[in-house]
Amino acid sequence: METRKRDLTRREFLKETAVAGAGIAALGGLVPSKVLGANDRIRLALLGCGGRGSYDMTVFLGNPEVEVVAVCDVYEPHRLKAQKIAGPQAQAYLDYRQVLDRKDVDAVLIGSPDHWHKQMLIDAVHAGKDAYCEKPIMHSIPEGVEMVKAVKETGRVVQTGTQQRSWPHWVLGKQLVDDGILGKVTFVHTYWYQNYVANRGWMAKHPVNFAELNWKMWLGDAPDQPFTEEKYVYWRFFWDFGGGILTDLLTHWIDVIQWYMGQPAPMTATTTGDLYLMKWQCPDTITAAYEYPDNFMVTFTGALNDSIDDGGIEFRGTQATLKIDRAHLAVYPEGVKWQPGKNYPEPEIYVRSEHDGTIDNVRNFLDCMRSRKSPNANIEVGFEAARASWIGNIALKRGLKTVWNAQEEKVVS
Repeated sequence: METRKRDLTRREFLKETAVAGAGIAALGGLVPSKVLGANDRIRLALLGCGGRGSYDMTVFLGNPEVEVVAVCDVYEPHRLKAQKIAGPQAQAYLDYRQVLDRKDVDAVLIGSPDHWHKQMLIDAVHAGKDAYCEKPIMHSIPEGVEMVKAVKETGRVVQTGTQQRSWPHWVLGKQLVDDGILGKVTFVHTYWYQNYVANRGWMAKHPVNFAELNWKMWLGDAPDQPFTEEKYVYWRFFWDFGGGILTDLLTHWIDVIQWYMGQPAPMTATTTGDLYLMKWQCPDTITAAYEYPDNFMVTFTGALNDSIDDGGIEFRGTQATLKIDRAHLAVYPEGVKWQPGKNYPEPEIYVRSEHDGTIDNVRNFLDCMRSRKSPNANIEVGFEAARASWIGNIALKRGLKTVWNAQEEKVVS
């Protein structure tokens, strides 16, 4: 088998693959919307002005038709900082319901902690707003069922923050798997490592001024409890507000795996993890294994003590292995001589990515607001990705191999 290495920049890749063929056709061919004209401004409101929400807002502002007219957060410094980024036309709010009452808001960007996603999204779509909701979309599987139902009932356009669905080299990866280049895939390994030990100094340099925070409002429907900076800053790792490494990080990768493999839900999950470094609740070191109906297995490893390798996915097939992350895609064929001193051959296909796919995901959402088509990372796939992560957490808490019935949305055994 002849090895054909293709080292492409994003510009060359888009030209040579015609935007990955039919796999990315959903990004184009849009028709004018009955709601928004081609030249209409899109008026956006940000709900949750922390780091991710504010970053997403800057991506939206990179599109000339977008105007941010409102920002909302229960912590005044975040609210004021986001208002400054948005521009003088943006009004600042403490209560998101006041934002939804505005008739001039076309869409909301939900960047709040996970435990607020459900209510904000349901209220937004019932108020006639489209929405871009960060992942994981829900704080529990029953919440996600409610959210999917509300979006379907209202017919609103909702994009979720699993941006790989719109990112060109990830779309190419899907096309390669569909074309059978890998052969039969029976094992997928995925991983994500972040260094929270090194980042803990950030909190000391950015103390939270409790007097400027509406803690009761931030808690929402979570149990009443005393304020601590750890809970407010690292909420992802406390069960009342987040779901730890699995919902924060695995949700991205399991979405890609289920997309590529055409399987929306695992049959079983087995998870082990513990707290070796942090005084939080969700494990800082974790391993999960999933079995899927189409005779393949997925393993995930995650830890918060170092950042070497960051995160990625390996699809291992009988004919080739696909390694993909946010920086590149590489296909390594079987039956080819290995590189000297290494245990793998030259990649047959190699593609670099030169930008953040959030840009593509936001663009797809804005286009779908006009066309009223379903976006790439719609509410159903957002739910399916987060559901798999929560099944892993259920298995962790049970301490047992957990069998899941996706039709009834419940543990079987």
